[in-house]
Amino acid sequence: MRLPLADMYNTPDERNLLDTMKQGVIGKPLDRPEGPLKVSGTATYSAEWKIDGFVEGVLVLAGIPQGTVKTIHRDPVLAMPGVLAVLADEAMVRRSVQGTAGKAPVQDVHTVDYFAQPVALVVAETFEQARDAALALKVDYDDAQVPVAFDPESPDAEVEQPSDEEPVVGGDLDQAMREAAFSIDVEYHTPGHASAAMEPHATIAYWEDDHLILRGSYQMLAYNVKEIADCLSMPAKKVRIIAPYVGGGFGSKLGITHEAVAAAIAAKALDRPVRVVMTRQQVFQTVMRRSETRQRVRLATDAAGKIIGLGHEAHVSNLPGEDFAEPVTQATEFLYGGENRLLKVEVARICRMTAGSVRAPGEAVGMQVLEAAMDELAEAVGIDPVELRKRNLPGKVPVEGTPYSSRMLVEALEQGAAQFGWDKRKPAPCQTREGDWWIGMGVASAARVNMLTLAEARVTLKADGTALVESDQTDIGTGTYAILGQIAGEMLGLPISQVKVVLGDTSLPPGAGSGGSFGAISTGSAVMRACEAIREKLAKHMESDADELEIRDGMASFDGRERSLVELLDGKDIAEVGSIKPGKTLKDFSQASYGAFFAEVAVHAFTGEVRVRRMTGAFGFGRVLNAKTARSQCLGGMVWGIGSALTEELAFDTRDGHLVNHDLAEYHVPVHADVPALEVILLEERDAAASPLQAKGVGELGICGAAGAIANAVRNACGVRVRSFPLTLDKVLPHLPDPFASAA
Repeated sequence: MRLPLADMYNTPDERNLLDTMKQGVIGKPLDRPEGPLKVSGTATYSAEWKIDGFVEGVLVLAGIPQGTVKTIHRDPVLAMPGVLAVLADEAMVRRSVQGTAGKAPVQDVHTVDYFAQPVALVVAETFEQARDAALALKVDYDDAQVPVAFDPESPDAEVEQPSDEEPVVGGDLDQAMREAAFSIDVEYHTPGHASAAMEPHATIAYWEDDHLILRGSYQMLAYNVKEIADCLSMPAKKVRIIAPYVGGGFGSKLGITHEAVAAAIAAKALDRPVRVVMTRQQVFQTVMRRSETRQRVRLATDAAGKIIGLGHEAHVSNLPGEDFAEPVTQATEFLYGGENRLLKVEVARICRMTAGSVRAPGEAVGMQVLEAAMDELAEAVGIDPVELRKRNLPGKVPVEGTPYSSRMLVEALEQGAAQFGWDKRKPAPCQTREGDWWIGMGVASAARVNMLTLAEARVTLKADGTALVESDQTDIGTGTYAILGQIAGEMLGLPISQVKVVLGDTSLPPGAGSGGSFGAISTGSAVMRACEAIREKLAKHMESDADELEIRDGMASFDGRERSLVELLDGKDIAEVGSIKPGKTLKDFSQASYGAFFAEVAVHAFTGEVRVRRMTGAFGFGRVLNAKTARSQCLGGMVWGIGSALTEELAFDTRDGHLVNHDLAEYHVPVHADVPALEVILLEERDAAASPLQAKGVGELGICGAAGAIANAVRNACGVRVRSFPLTLDKVLPHLPDPFASAA
């Protein structure tokens, strides 16, 4: 029997429904339907829409780290060629500040909270005119009169417990450390990271009467509508956002940012469409960063290597008043055993741009440190690192006692090890040398929480036998167009060529959005529910039960009778809206996707340069909805892991808090030369508690722990344990063994 459409997901759906369908498109490595548009340059991204009469806006950034705006010298700039307006409004600065509806937005922005915070928008007929005017605009400030902390380790930084990050405490960790047969107590550091999406933040805003239309680059449209409406003090129903193609987000486009609000305000003031595209430097300086972390990990075992105590404490940072704190210990809570434990996050209030969700917040930096520490523990105990991990998987989540919905970590470790050739690894460091290069292998577990969220989608089975899937769900390069089409095609018995998917428009039912790896399973579940309702109506036409109705290639069959969908529809469309809401399954089970990384690195014996030579990842995340897009997501995560391990690092000047490396020339993401042959193993499973699809999130799993595997491989190669990421050669070089003695 079908579950009620509107009910929350309170009970695991054990029907395994997609496996009973006959079309055979689900899980297949199908191409993305929008792929030809993207590779040919004809997919329209946010800044590329041709809107008649639009003008250009350029943001002006604050030249002080903290204080107030005293005077904006508009007149000289307004006299420059083509300049139409110089606008400043509190609503342009921070999402938490209400707008100024009903009056012209010409009030100076009074508060500066961090260096390079936007304080004004210059609008002109052309981009060049707006850019030149923005550079020429003079702003007077009153500097802050109180001490400002720019460094999270500064004694001036106020440190507090985040309101939504309660410590996890169980047993007596200190006693477990004292009584342990083996223990480690280590401190690691990770730097801040930038999302570094390929497409910069961009918006074209225009008004139709009192309705606002934004064509922009955002990840969470159903929520973004509410954010912009709240910021401008207007009803959300009068805002429409259109974003069919988004050139990456990685967390940076989860919320409405400065360019969207500024464009909307300027378009209202000038009664003309306004386009605001952030420069790469502006994106780096003003959009959310990942917090740097200082992490202390304590691990204690008995004589057999069974963990009896686990401590993971993290020091992160954010602006004063911001709720978000990097959830560093998120996976540590459920990954390994040890009833004696302390997991804790504290946040330092400092003067840098807002810290927020960047590429698997929490696990990305927490897992790489935990997994490096696990290797240190394996070395102390004297057992194989893979065996140590397998030996310490608990039956239930420690302290809270929640059962696991599914967990393929053992399978990932074993299959990954076999495919990678882990048995050829030499346990002691400095055992393999090829010319000037030390060679080593490392392993790490992968884990990322799974979340089902509120989502809706409309599916229309048209009288001509084709299907239309509609939602405001975005596709940020993850393959959503393909996956939603495959779900509908499988459920309705249609070839993928007869399914059209329309996304990224808030005039459509609200999807889950792209973030937290929950888009595919949430909006996909809504599509599935809509198709179930359509199948019930088709079953009535066939005088059959919906569970017994078979549909393939547009032909419905039951009890020896067969009719085409076109015949059954008899000239009438069937449209249904499906929905899903998180329910009891989210709390009744510990839900996560799991995997394992295996890396081989070469470390130059004279320079300390680290090169990743090959890498294997094995991942279990429930049902694979599309093998090609899932593999692509895992590959992308592993590339980010290489960046986190070796190259990526936000550098701030601690004298005034300004970001030093604010472009892709100085913030080093991995390039082709950094990325070797990557191998992905997809481990099929079914997790009924995770979603009606029996699938879990995969998008962020590929980064969670990857950098730890590389750090462990470096240790195995040359004997150097670096506890500060990234592992740049200046950190490795001083600790290398004598290269001449080793060569001999």
